[in-house]
Amino acid sequence: MAGVPNVSVVLPVRDDARMLAGCLDALARQTRPADEILVVDNASRDETASVARAAGARVVFCPEPGIPAASATGYDAATGDLLLRLDADCRPSPQWIERMVDAFTADENAGAVTGDARFVDGPRWLRGPLAGSYLVAYAATTWLALGHPPLFGSNLGVRREVWLSVRDRVHRHDRELHDDLDLSFHVGSAHRIRYRRGLGMGMSIRPFRDGGSFARRMGCGIRTVIIHWPHDFPPRRWVRVARARRAAVLSNRGRRRDFSPAR
Repeated sequence: MAGVPNVSVVLPVRDDARMLAGCLDALARQTRPADEILVVDNASRDETASVARAAGARVVFCPEPGIPAASATGYDAATGDLLLRLDADCRPSPQWIERMVDAFTADENAGAVTGDARFVDGPRWLRGPLAGSYLVAYAATTWLALGHPPLFGSNLGVRREVWLSVRDRVHRHDRELHDDLDLSFHVGSAHRIRYRRGLGMGMSIRPFRDGGSFARRMGCGIRTVIIHWPHDFPPRRWVRVARARRAAVLSNRGRRRDFSPAR
């Protein structure tokens, strides 16, 4: 990725036009605008597509239900060097894209970048503690399965060439999986996932208002881990990931020597 990278923002959406409008408004106020915004209409029955077009976004239709299929469809259709992902109920700060680009530019070894988020609605006294405990619990439990940081679907970016290297292995046709955790398994096997604080992402507290919805999320997370066994059973995966990282470091050192000026 030479020079200034092009940025595609991918937004998978199903029947969430009202929240989508707020997200697109926040994306329109970025200090570093996206080169393209793709709204993946996952067979919505509301005004999702018209809201997206009115905001200048490119609409990609995905008839197969499920976030894994919708997200993968968006990544496939994106043309940018960097593919950034968030959800319709997210509210990125004006510096979100700029900070994402800076994170990739500063670390050429980063295949993907992810970060935390804050709640922008719900009781003010609960927003900080709930977001912190939720994200810490997610990172801690999935780190044990992965051997590296997980990607967080409301705030992630991946290099296009990295996506192209894993697109045929992700479980895009299983709607009962967490697409971001599944992507973490495949990207993290050969590429580094970097966690960056302060990228500037806000999200809705609404998943915690419905106990059934939260329980379903937990079930999808467990299923996502188990479906990768036995190939990715820890500590077998930890050893394989460590070897892949060492090989990548040695390869990068070799390339730097090859291109170093003669003395």
